Amino acid sequence: MTDSARALAHFAATLTFEAIPPAVVRRAEDLFLDWFASALAGKEARPVETLARFAESMGPADGPSEILIHRRGSSPLVAAMVNAAASHVAEQDDVHNGSVFHPATVVFPAALAVAQAIGASGRELLAASVAGYEVGIRVGEFLGRTHYRIFHTTGTAGTFAAAAAVGHLLKLTPEQMGHAFGSAGTQSAGLWEFLRDAADSKQLHTAHAAAAGLTAAYLARDGFTGARHILDGPQGLAAGTSRDADASRLADGLGTRWTLAETSFKFHASCRHTHPAADALQRILHEHHLTAGDIRSVTALVHQAAIDVLGPVVDPQTVHQAKFSMGTVLGLIAVHGRAGLAEFDLHWRDAPVRTVHDQVRMQLDAEVDAAYPARWLGKVRVETTDGRICEATVLEPKGDPGNTLTRPELEAKALALGAYRGGASEAEMRQVIARAWSLADAPSVGHFLAAD
Repeated sequence: MTDSARALAHFAATLTFEAIPPAVVRRAEDLFLDWFASALAGKEARPVETLARFAESMGPADGPSEILIHRRGSSPLVAAMVNAAASHVAEQDDVHNGSVFHPATVVFPAALAVAQAIGASGRELLAASVAGYEVGIRVGEFLGRTHYRIFHTTGTAGTFAAAAAVGHLLKLTPEQMGHAFGSAGTQSAGLWEFLRDAADSKQLHTAHAAAAGLTAAYLARDGFTGARHILDGPQGLAAGTSRDADASRLADGLGTRWTLAETSFKFHASCRHTHPAADALQRILHEHHLTAGDIRSVTALVHQAAIDVLGPVVDPQTVHQAKFSMGTVLGLIAVHGRAGLAEFDLHWRDAPVRTVHDQVRMQLDAEVDAAYPARWLGKVRVETTDGRICEATVLEPKGDPGNTLTRPELEAKALALGAYRGGASEAEMRQVIARAWSLADAPSVGHFLAAD
């Protein structure tokens, strides 16, 4: 194991709650609430329910860990799988820009399931979750841009993140944590090819990553060994999946640079690569008093990864695939002013939205691409039907740390997500919100929702 990888394992195993700055703890509480509500929004989504039926049929009919969408208990493994799948379908879970990684959807399902099973405190859950974020984000940054072009980083780096969170809760030694990373890395998977076919793989990626990381940590506690050079060995993860891996990113600022605090919230209910352009188009529409009928063409000036991920979605066939269509997202913005859950469900195939969809193209922009992934700039150019050219640039999309969601905004988002498919009543969600804001004071985590 390299010095950087060894330092990462040591950090994940030995981090204490007291070492985490209060502002980072507050941010972790914010992210937990955002994830919890996103998981409830996965209720009744066909891919999620399919995965849930499978997982629940393989596990105990009751148990200490809470399956949020079904309000029942099962084993930590089953609950982690289902909750991870559920929280990654509404496209409202968080994202870290620099690693292009969705931490919450793999960290919190595994950490919550295990915390409930072992009777951990809120502080223990938060510290474990911070460890998971810090590990997963750094692994994603280590793997680099070439990895993300083919591999869904949330599925690959996500296994390490889940292993770190669970390993911390299980009190693994640094050596055991290293073995957990080895077992997590050999199971890491997730390919972008599913987008071309509107396949259901994205929810499988998070379900698998959470479960695989959890498994790796439990195995390590029982003496199971993993490859010591799984990240940067000659036949390790970077060798097989990246051409620009940078081992120095693994231990970058451990204990001083808190990458969890750099994580962004999602404002629009779509792939994050569409958000900068969506914000820029909103600005153009507002500043120039335009409607969809005034638009002749829209050019979204983007980074290469946006073209790699969104480019294959030419003619979306499902609402989830539409969330990865730049044309559909900008069409909803132009016609309805926003691209939220209701707009996608009700209007993504409407003729006015489709008209704008057909007017949108993506173009690689050198400035935007050079800033990415540290900064996700939004640049849009609109040609109007009367021949005007309107342009806008957004330096920080809504939800980024410098343009973040406030706690009242997060509460409103959580209430909307809880109500989306009847996952929780308003009264229940307000109780969840109160518990999230005081999670550090909870002597034990326990279940959040009463059984139906």
